[in-house]
Amino acid sequence: MPLHGARAAALLAWVNSTKVCTDPLNDLSQLQDCSVFIRIINKIHRSEEEESVLEQPLPERISFIRGFLQKHCKHKSAAENLVSAQELLEGAELALAKVAVLLLYHTSMSCRSPGDWNEFDYKTQVELASILKFVLDNEESLNENLETFLQRKAPLSSSSASSSSSEEHSPLLSLPHKREVRFLELQKIASSSGANNAPLRSMLSGPPSSPMGDVMQTPQFQLRRLKKQLAVERENRDELEVELAENRKLITEKEAQITMMQQRIDRLALLNEKQAADQREPREVEELREKNESLMVRLHEALKQCQDLKTEKGQMDRKINQLSEENGDLSFKLREIASHLVQLQEALNELSEEHNAAMAQSQEKQGQLESDLRAALQEKKCSEEKIEILQGKISLLEEQLAKLGDCSAQEKGEVMGDILKLEELKQEVSSLAAKGAELQATVLQLQEEKQQREAALQSERGCFEEEKQQLGGLVASLQSSLSESQQARERLEQDLQGREAEARR
Repeated sequence: MPLHGARAAALLAWVNSTKVCTDPLNDLSQLQDCSVFIRIINKIHRSEEEESVLEQPLPERISFIRGFLQKHCKHKSAAENLVSAQELLEGAELALAKVAVLLLYHTSMSCRSPGDWNEFDYKTQVELASILKFVLDNEESLNENLETFLQRKAPLSSSSASSSSSEEHSPLLSLPHKREVRFLELQKIASSSGANNAPLRSMLSGPPSSPMGDVMQTPQFQLRRLKKQLAVERENRDELEVELAENRKLITEKEAQITMMQQRIDRLALLNEKQAADQREPREVEELREKNESLMVRLHEALKQCQDLKTEKGQMDRKINQLSEENGDLSFKLREIASHLVQLQEALNELSEEHNAAMAQSQEKQGQLESDLRAALQEKKCSEEKIEILQGKISLLEEQLAKLGDCSAQEKGEVMGDILKLEELKQEVSSLAAKGAELQATVLQLQEEKQQREAALQSERGCFEEEKQQLGGLVASLQSSLSESQQARERLEQDLQGREAEARR
């Protein structure tokens, strides 16, 4: 089954956006030699392995790529079956597309911000967002579903549909008081994670402006990115602890050497004192004195080096302790924000259901109001037409009565029926006029009720949008704190490597 054309084109556009190849690629088959994948990996991690790996045969390149996916991507246990080495050797487009999907997922989790995706057109962003959302929703069953997703348009699951519905349609009802309190707790957590809260204030200015930005600002994606960064922090801490243990071992060896040298110096000093007591200066004593002086020089150098190492060890211990404390704080805050995000997501889902019910009820009520309004207007129009007809009849009867005013008594008796008939018409006109006034009041009341309902719904929609933007700002603030911690660890790691190399020299 061929690949889904739009998704293949979107993956190819993302590969070209990395700018690792001179000429843009026009087809996934051009990735067959895996050199572009290796350049993307080295660009992400800023390593220097590109030249050496690119000089190796294709099987070694494929082994390097699969090893990277197993180590750094989410699906370590499934990478063996997810990307087949044999299919990559054969240049199967489906296998190449799988590698591109995993690298896209890793890149978006590691280094890309929502604004970086604006270089793509809207259609490409929609496809990339659907790919990223699919990986997030199918982590546990990626082996079974990824091929089907890449080959044809996969139907939206119920969870995905409800999620997109909740993002595209803002609820019309405001959050209850308990949810506002929960949101304030999240604000306190974000403010305590660091002093630099400028990213939080900047993120509150508006929602993401692209499909990829919408996916990357969801609580599911932000929580996954925070967990991934925390895992990287833990790996860096473990590496630093291993290096610290090696430095401690080196210091212990230096101290043992110094002890041995000190013992030899003590023995030489005793021998020197004995020779001085005998007041003899044989050749052997002169040689021992020279050796003693040489050993003393080496001893001073070793003592100075040992002291420097102890000083560096103390500094490294303090930095490790400090970073460990920060790591613990961030881990606690991550667990707390994850719990609150889950609760807030449940609240959003509940609010979405309430919104849908309110929308249905509101539309039904509005339809009823419009129906009542049309009926009242129609009835009012009919009453006005009847009043005009009756007034015409009254005028005609009054004219006839005026002409018959001078007739005989018998004729006047015959006209009495018309007079009674005239009185009845006047009463009917009065009744219709009163009913028309009531209908006019009903119309005005229905119109006012309709306007008030529309204003309330608009106000509630604005409140929900504002709180949704604030949630995105809180997540961005926590991500900034984790990034600062990671940069501090990288600086400490570089410092340790430099000092270790200097100590070994």
